Amino acid sequence: MSDQSVIFEEHNTAGKKKIGVARLNQPRSLNALSLEMIRLLKPQLERWQDDNNIAAVWLEGEGDKAFCAGDDVVFLYESIIYEDRINDGVSFFTEEYELDHMIYRYRKPVVVWGNGFVMGGGLGLMAGGSHRVATEGSRIAMPEISIGLYPDVGGSWFLGRMPGRTGLFLGLTGMHLNANDARFVGLADRCVQHCLRDSVMKKITSDTNLANDPGLCIDTHLSDAEEQSQSAMAPSVIRGEFDTIERLTDGSSLEAVYKQITSYKGDSKPLTKAASTLAAGSPTSAALVWRQYHECRHNSLSEVFEKERKLSLRCLEKGEMAEGIRALLIDKDKQPRWRYSSINDLESSWINNFFE
Repeated sequence: MSDQSVIFEEHNTAGKKKIGVARLNQPRSLNALSLEMIRLLKPQLERWQDDNNIAAVWLEGEGDKAFCAGDDVVFLYESIIYEDRINDGVSFFTEEYELDHMIYRYRKPVVVWGNGFVMGGGLGLMAGGSHRVATEGSRIAMPEISIGLYPDVGGSWFLGRMPGRTGLFLGLTGMHLNANDARFVGLADRCVQHCLRDSVMKKITSDTNLANDPGLCIDTHLSDAEEQSQSAMAPSVIRGEFDTIERLTDGSSLEAVYKQITSYKGDSKPLTKAASTLAAGSPTSAALVWRQYHECRHNSLSEVFEKERKLSLRCLEKGEMAEGIRALLIDKDKQPRWRYSSINDLESSWINNFFE
Protein backbone atom coordinates (compact mmCIF):
# COMPACT_ATOMS: atom_id res chain seq x y z
CA MET A 1 0.00 0.00 0.00
CA SER A 2 1.23 3.50 -0.82
CA ASP A 3 2.34 5.70 2.07
CA GLN A 4 0.89 8.73 0.29
CA SER A 5 -1.87 10.25 2.43
CA VAL A 6 -4.11 10.64 -0.64
CA ILE A 7 -3.95 8.30 -3.63
CA PHE A 8 -4.93 9.66 -7.03
CA GLU A 9 -5.96 7.49 -9.96
CA GLU A 10 -7.44 8.09 -13.40
CA HIS A 11 -9.75 5.35 -14.71
CA ASN A 12 -10.33 4.98 -18.45
CA THR A 13 -13.94 4.69 -19.62
CA ALA A 14 -15.77 3.40 -22.68
CA GLY A 15 -16.56 6.94 -23.76
CA LYS A 16 -12.83 7.77 -23.94
CA LYS A 17 -13.12 10.12 -20.99
CA LYS A 18 -11.63 9.40 -17.57
CA ILE A 19 -12.83 9.39 -13.97
CA GLY A 20 -10.46 10.91 -11.45
CA VAL A 21 -10.41 8.97 -8.17
CA ALA A 22 -9.08 10.50 -4.94
CA ARG A 23 -8.75 8.04 -2.06
CA LEU A 24 -7.97 9.22 1.48
CA ASN A 25 -5.26 6.83 2.58
CA GLN A 26 -4.87 6.95 6.35
CA PRO A 27 -7.04 4.00 7.46
CA ARG A 28 -5.32 3.65 10.85
CA SER A 29 -6.62 7.10 11.79
CA LEU A 30 -9.97 6.43 10.07
CA ASN A 31 -8.74 8.68 7.27
CA ALA A 32 -8.74 11.75 9.51
CA LEU A 33 -8.24 14.83 7.35
CA SER A 34 -4.78 16.38 7.73
CA LEU A 35 -3.35 19.61 6.37
CA GLU A 36 -1.17 17.52 4.06
CA MET A 37 -4.26 15.82 2.63
CA ILE A 38 -5.99 19.15 2.10
CA ARG A 39 -2.91 20.46 0.28
CA LEU A 40 -2.86 17.39 -1.96
CA LEU A 41 -6.59 17.35 -2.70
CA LYS A 42 -7.19 20.97 -3.63
CA PRO A 43 -4.65 21.37 -6.45
CA GLN A 44 -5.48 17.93 -7.88
CA LEU A 45 -9.19 18.70 -7.94
CA GLU A 46 -8.39 22.00 -9.64
CA ARG A 47 -6.35 20.19 -12.30
CA TRP A 48 -9.11 17.67 -12.92
CA GLN A 49 -11.70 20.42 -13.15
CA ASP A 50 -9.72 22.05 -15.97
CA ASP A 51 -8.84 18.78 -17.73
CA ASN A 52 -11.24 18.11 -20.63
CA ASN A 53 -10.35 14.40 -20.48
CA ILE A 54 -11.80 14.07 -16.97
CA ALA A 55 -15.57 13.53 -16.96
CA ALA A 56 -16.12 13.25 -13.20
CA VAL A 57 -14.38 12.90 -9.85
CA TRP A 58 -14.86 10.14 -7.26
CA LEU A 59 -13.88 10.66 -3.58
CA GLU A 60 -13.57 7.72 -1.19
CA GLY A 61 -11.64 6.44 1.82
CA GLU A 62 -9.23 3.54 2.08
CA GLY A 63 -10.58 0.56 4.04
CA ASP A 64 -14.07 -0.41 5.11
CA LYS A 65 -14.29 1.57 8.35
CA ALA A 66 -14.38 5.19 7.30
CA PHE A 67 -14.56 7.65 4.47
CA CYS A 68 -13.19 10.28 6.86
CA ALA A 69 -13.85 10.36 10.60
CA GLY A 70 -13.07 14.07 10.94
CA ASP A 71 -10.23 16.56 11.06
CA ASP A 72 -6.81 15.81 12.50
CA VAL A 73 -7.78 17.38 15.81
CA VAL A 74 -4.52 16.37 17.52
CA PHE A 75 -2.77 18.63 15.00
CA LEU A 76 -5.22 21.40 15.88
CA TYR A 77 -4.65 20.80 19.60
CA GLU A 78 -0.91 21.21 19.17
CA SER A 79 -1.43 24.40 17.17
CA ILE A 80 -3.33 25.80 20.15
CA ILE A 81 -1.07 24.81 23.02
CA TYR A 82 2.24 25.66 21.33
CA GLU A 83 2.41 29.42 20.74
CA ASP A 84 4.77 29.11 17.78
CA ARG A 85 2.33 26.84 15.95
CA ILE A 86 -0.85 28.93 15.98
CA ASN A 87 -0.43 29.62 12.26
CA ASP A 88 -0.76 25.87 11.60
CA GLY A 89 -4.31 26.00 12.90
CA VAL A 90 -5.07 29.17 10.95
CA SER A 91 -3.80 27.53 7.76
CA PHE A 92 -5.73 24.35 8.45
CA PHE A 93 -9.14 25.98 8.82
CA THR A 94 -8.58 28.49 6.01
CA GLU A 95 -7.43 25.91 3.47
CA GLU A 96 -9.98 23.31 4.55
CA TYR A 97 -12.90 25.68 4.01
CA GLU A 98 -11.51 26.72 0.62
CA LEU A 99 -11.43 23.04 -0.39
CA ASP A 100 -14.96 22.38 0.89
CA HIS A 101 -16.30 25.48 -0.84
CA MET A 102 -14.66 24.44 -4.10
CA ILE A 103 -16.40 21.05 -4.01
CA TYR A 104 -19.80 22.77 -3.74
CA ARG A 105 -18.98 24.85 -6.83
CA TYR A 106 -17.20 22.13 -8.80
CA ARG A 107 -17.99 22.23 -12.50
CA LYS A 108 -18.04 18.45 -12.90
CA PRO A 109 -19.88 15.69 -11.04
CA VAL A 110 -18.29 14.72 -7.72
CA VAL A 111 -19.25 11.30 -6.37
CA VAL A 112 -18.55 10.88 -2.66
CA TRP A 113 -18.66 7.28 -1.42
CA GLY A 114 -19.50 7.92 2.23
CA ASN A 115 -19.03 4.48 3.75
CA GLY A 116 -18.32 4.02 7.46
CA PHE A 117 -17.55 7.03 9.62
CA VAL A 118 -18.25 10.37 7.95
CA MET A 119 -17.83 13.00 10.63
CA GLY A 120 -16.75 16.61 10.99
CA GLY A 121 -14.21 17.34 8.29
CA GLY A 122 -15.29 14.22 6.42
CA LEU A 123 -18.81 15.55 6.17
CA GLY A 124 -17.34 18.83 4.97
CA LEU A 125 -15.89 16.96 2.00
CA MET A 126 -19.08 15.00 1.39
CA ALA A 127 -21.77 17.65 1.79
CA GLY A 128 -20.88 19.59 -1.35
CA GLY A 129 -20.67 16.58 -3.66
CA SER A 130 -23.12 16.24 -6.54
CA HIS A 131 -23.68 12.50 -5.93
CA ARG A 132 -23.37 11.68 -2.22
CA VAL A 133 -23.62 7.99 -1.40
CA ALA A 134 -24.34 6.61 2.06
CA THR A 135 -24.08 2.89 2.76
CA GLU A 136 -25.47 0.46 5.32
CA GLY A 137 -22.28 1.08 7.29
CA SER A 138 -22.41 4.89 7.24
CA ARG A 139 -22.21 6.71 10.56
CA ILE A 140 -22.59 10.40 9.79
CA ALA A 141 -22.36 13.16 12.40
CA MET A 142 -21.13 16.59 13.39
CA PRO A 143 -19.90 15.76 16.93
CA GLU A 144 -18.17 19.06 17.75
CA ILE A 145 -20.29 19.61 20.87
CA SER A 146 -18.01 17.07 22.58
CA ILE A 147 -14.74 18.87 21.79
CA GLY A 148 -15.63 22.49 22.40
CA LEU A 149 -16.01 23.47 18.75
CA TYR A 150 -19.20 23.87 16.64
CA PRO A 151 -20.41 22.25 13.38
CA ASP A 152 -18.11 24.00 10.92
CA VAL A 153 -17.00 22.88 7.40
CA GLY A 154 -20.27 24.28 6.05
CA GLY A 155 -22.42 22.97 8.88
CA SER A 156 -23.74 26.50 9.41
CA TRP A 157 -25.10 26.17 5.86
CA PHE A 158 -26.52 22.65 5.69
CA LEU A 159 -27.90 22.32 9.23
CA GLY A 160 -30.19 25.29 8.64
CA ARG A 161 -31.56 23.72 5.46
CA MET A 162 -32.67 20.43 6.98
CA PRO A 163 -36.36 19.58 7.56
CA GLY A 164 -37.90 21.45 10.46
CA ARG A 165 -35.41 21.96 13.27
CA THR A 166 -33.60 18.66 12.79
CA GLY A 167 -30.42 20.58 11.93
CA LEU A 168 -30.50 22.41 15.26
CA PHE A 169 -31.01 19.12 17.09
CA LEU A 170 -28.13 17.43 15.25
CA GLY A 171 -25.81 20.37 15.83
CA LEU A 172 -26.53 20.43 19.57
CA THR A 173 -26.39 16.68 20.14
CA GLY A 174 -23.92 15.29 17.59
CA MET A 175 -26.37 12.45 16.94
CA HIS A 176 -25.15 9.79 14.51
CA LEU A 177 -27.11 9.31 11.29
CA ASN A 178 -27.58 6.15 9.27
CA ALA A 179 -27.92 6.15 5.48
CA ASN A 180 -31.67 6.80 5.41
CA ASP A 181 -31.29 9.50 8.06
CA ALA A 182 -28.73 11.22 5.85
CA ARG A 183 -31.04 10.92 2.87
CA PHE A 184 -33.94 12.40 4.85
CA VAL A 185 -32.02 15.45 6.10
CA GLY A 186 -30.36 16.12 2.74
CA LEU A 187 -26.81 14.92 3.37
CA ALA A 188 -26.99 11.93 1.00
CA ASP A 189 -28.50 11.45 -2.42
CA ARG A 190 -28.36 7.64 -2.69
CA CYS A 191 -28.29 4.74 -0.22
CA VAL A 192 -26.21 1.91 -1.69
CA GLN A 193 -24.68 -1.23 -0.19
CA HIS A 194 -20.94 -0.91 0.19
CA CYS A 195 -20.36 -4.26 -1.53
CA LEU A 196 -21.74 -2.75 -4.76
CA ARG A 197 -19.02 -0.11 -4.99
CA ASP A 198 -16.89 -1.95 -7.57
CA SER A 199 -19.95 -2.93 -9.60
CA VAL A 200 -21.16 0.67 -9.73
CA MET A 201 -17.75 1.92 -10.81
CA LYS A 202 -17.51 -0.75 -13.51
CA LYS A 203 -20.94 0.12 -14.92
CA ILE A 204 -20.14 3.82 -15.00
CA THR A 205 -16.79 3.33 -16.71
CA SER A 206 -18.37 0.94 -19.24
CA ASP A 207 -21.13 3.37 -20.20
CA THR A 208 -20.38 5.50 -23.26
CA ASN A 209 -22.97 8.03 -22.05
CA LEU A 210 -20.50 9.20 -19.42
CA ALA A 211 -18.78 11.34 -22.03
CA ASN A 212 -22.03 13.05 -23.10
CA ASP A 213 -23.88 13.54 -19.80
CA PRO A 214 -21.74 12.38 -16.90
CA GLY A 215 -24.18 13.52 -14.20
CA LEU A 216 -27.09 11.60 -15.68
CA CYS A 217 -24.94 8.54 -16.36
CA ILE A 218 -23.68 8.38 -12.79
CA ASP A 219 -27.11 8.96 -11.28
CA THR A 220 -28.66 6.23 -13.44
CA HIS A 221 -26.26 3.58 -12.18
CA LEU A 222 -26.41 4.77 -8.57
CA SER A 223 -30.21 4.67 -8.76
CA ASP A 224 -30.11 1.08 -10.03
CA ALA A 225 -27.75 0.11 -7.21
CA GLU A 226 -29.99 1.83 -4.69
CA GLU A 227 -32.92 -0.30 -5.86
CA GLN A 228 -30.87 -3.42 -5.14
CA SER A 229 -29.87 -2.12 -1.70
CA GLN A 230 -33.18 -1.19 -0.09
CA SER A 231 -33.52 -4.29 2.08
CA ALA A 232 -30.06 -3.71 3.58
CA MET A 233 -30.81 -0.20 4.85
CA ALA A 234 -32.06 0.54 8.34
CA PRO A 235 -35.08 2.89 8.55
CA SER A 236 -34.52 6.55 9.31
CA VAL A 237 -34.60 7.30 13.03
CA ILE A 238 -34.85 11.02 12.32
CA ARG A 239 -37.90 10.55 10.12
CA GLY A 240 -39.56 8.30 12.69
CA GLU A 241 -38.83 10.68 15.57
CA PHE A 242 -39.39 13.90 13.61
CA ASP A 243 -42.35 15.10 15.69
CA THR A 244 -40.49 14.43 18.93
CA ILE A 245 -37.42 16.32 17.68
CA GLU A 246 -39.64 19.25 16.69
CA ARG A 247 -41.14 19.29 20.16
CA LEU A 248 -37.75 19.09 21.90
CA THR A 249 -36.36 21.99 19.87
CA ASP A 250 -39.45 24.20 20.13
CA GLY A 251 -38.22 27.09 22.21
CA SER A 252 -37.22 30.73 21.88
CA SER A 253 -34.03 30.42 23.93
CA LEU A 254 -31.08 28.05 24.15
CA GLU A 255 -31.82 27.48 27.83
CA ALA A 256 -35.35 26.28 27.08
CA VAL A 257 -34.32 23.96 24.24
CA TYR A 258 -31.35 22.63 26.22
CA LYS A 259 -33.62 21.75 29.14
CA GLN A 260 -36.15 20.03 26.89
CA ILE A 261 -33.57 17.89 25.10
CA THR A 262 -31.59 16.91 28.19
CA SER A 263 -34.82 16.06 30.04
CA TYR A 264 -35.91 13.60 27.34
CA LYS A 265 -37.41 10.45 28.94
CA GLY A 266 -38.72 8.63 25.87
CA ASP A 267 -37.92 5.09 24.76
CA SER A 268 -35.73 5.96 21.75
CA LYS A 269 -32.14 4.87 22.45
CA PRO A 270 -30.66 7.21 19.80
CA LEU A 271 -32.49 10.21 21.26
CA THR A 272 -31.50 9.20 24.78
CA LYS A 273 -27.86 9.05 23.72
CA ALA A 274 -28.19 12.37 21.92
CA ALA A 275 -29.58 13.97 25.08
CA SER A 276 -26.72 12.64 27.20
CA THR A 277 -24.15 13.87 24.65
CA LEU A 278 -25.55 17.38 24.88
CA ALA A 279 -25.59 17.23 28.67
CA ALA A 280 -21.90 16.25 28.74
CA GLY A 281 -20.89 18.64 25.96
CA SER A 282 -19.45 22.12 26.10
CA PRO A 283 -21.98 24.80 27.10
CA THR A 284 -19.91 27.22 25.03
CA SER A 285 -20.27 24.99 21.99
CA ALA A 286 -24.02 24.78 22.49
CA ALA A 287 -24.22 28.58 22.52
CA LEU A 288 -22.11 28.80 19.34
CA VAL A 289 -24.34 26.24 17.63
CA TRP A 290 -27.48 28.13 18.64
CA ARG A 291 -26.20 31.48 17.41
CA GLN A 292 -24.69 30.17 14.16
CA TYR A 293 -27.87 28.23 13.35
CA HIS A 294 -30.06 31.30 13.69
CA GLU A 295 -27.70 33.89 12.19
CA CYS A 296 -26.54 31.99 9.09
CA ARG A 297 -29.80 30.61 7.74
CA HIS A 298 -30.22 33.38 5.18
CA ASN A 299 -26.56 33.83 4.27
CA SER A 300 -25.02 32.74 0.99
CA LEU A 301 -22.62 29.80 0.98
CA SER A 302 -19.65 32.14 0.56
CA GLU A 303 -20.81 34.26 3.49
CA VAL A 304 -21.23 31.18 5.66
CA PHE A 305 -17.72 29.90 4.99
CA GLU A 306 -16.24 33.32 5.71
CA LYS A 307 -18.18 33.53 9.00
CA GLU A 308 -17.02 30.04 9.92
CA ARG A 309 -13.40 30.90 9.16
CA LYS A 310 -13.48 33.87 11.52
CA LEU A 311 -15.34 31.95 14.23
CA SER A 312 -13.00 28.95 14.01
CA LEU A 313 -9.94 31.17 14.37
CA ARG A 314 -11.49 32.56 17.54
CA CYS A 315 -12.04 29.01 18.76
CA LEU A 316 -8.30 28.41 18.33
CA GLU A 317 -7.63 31.37 20.62
CA LYS A 318 -10.18 30.79 23.37
CA GLY A 319 -9.08 27.42 24.76
CA GLU A 320 -12.39 25.54 24.99
CA MET A 321 -11.52 23.36 22.00
CA ALA A 322 -8.09 22.47 23.39
CA GLU A 323 -9.70 21.25 26.61
CA GLY A 324 -12.26 19.17 24.76
CA ILE A 325 -9.62 17.50 22.58
CA ARG A 326 -7.40 16.92 25.59
CA ALA A 327 -10.13 15.11 27.50
CA LEU A 328 -11.29 13.02 24.55
CA LEU A 329 -8.11 12.18 22.64
CA ILE A 330 -4.96 13.27 24.49
CA ASP A 331 -5.36 12.28 28.15
CA LYS A 332 -8.54 10.32 27.31
CA ASP A 333 -10.00 10.89 30.79
CA LYS A 334 -13.31 12.02 29.24
CA GLN A 335 -13.59 14.60 32.00
CA PRO A 336 -13.37 17.95 30.23
CA ARG A 337 -13.13 20.97 32.48
CA TRP A 338 -15.29 23.34 30.49
CA ARG A 339 -14.95 27.05 31.20
CA TYR A 340 -18.62 27.13 32.27
CA SER A 341 -20.22 24.13 33.93
CA SER A 342 -23.73 24.83 32.67
CA ILE A 343 -25.72 26.72 30.09
CA ASN A 344 -27.15 28.96 32.78
CA ASP A 345 -23.66 30.05 33.88
CA LEU A 346 -22.62 31.32 30.44
CA GLU A 347 -21.77 35.01 30.22
CA SER A 348 -22.96 36.81 27.10
CA SER A 349 -19.67 38.73 26.86
CA TRP A 350 -17.79 35.42 26.53
CA ILE A 351 -19.93 34.24 23.63
CA ASN A 352 -20.05 37.65 21.97
CA ASN A 353 -16.26 37.72 21.92
CA PHE A 354 -16.21 34.70 19.58
CA PHE A 355 -18.06 36.74 16.99
CA GLU A 356 -16.09 39.96 17.28
